[in-house]
Amino acid sequence: MKIHYFAWMREHTQCAQEMLSVPAHVTNVEALIEHLRALSEGHANALRNIKTVRVAVNKQYAQLDTAITDADEIAFFPPVTGG
Repeated sequence: MKIHYFAWMREHTQCAQEMLSVPAHVTNVEALIEHLRALSEGHANALRNIKTVRVAVNKQYAQLDTAITDADEIAFFPPVTGG
């Protein structure tokens, strides 16, 4: 599974992207977030408040219950603002 982190999330995780094999019980976005939080303090900080984070699975916005597989590309990013 390829995972991308953008903006301040990249700073917390100290990587822009990583390739992971996840356990069999990680079958949706919510389970992936829980798994990632356990990887490091930086991951836990980046994903602390999921209400402030957007998720995309294969370049489509996703919800916590969106199903995922090892072949998917997941992106985490903060909401975009502009002016």
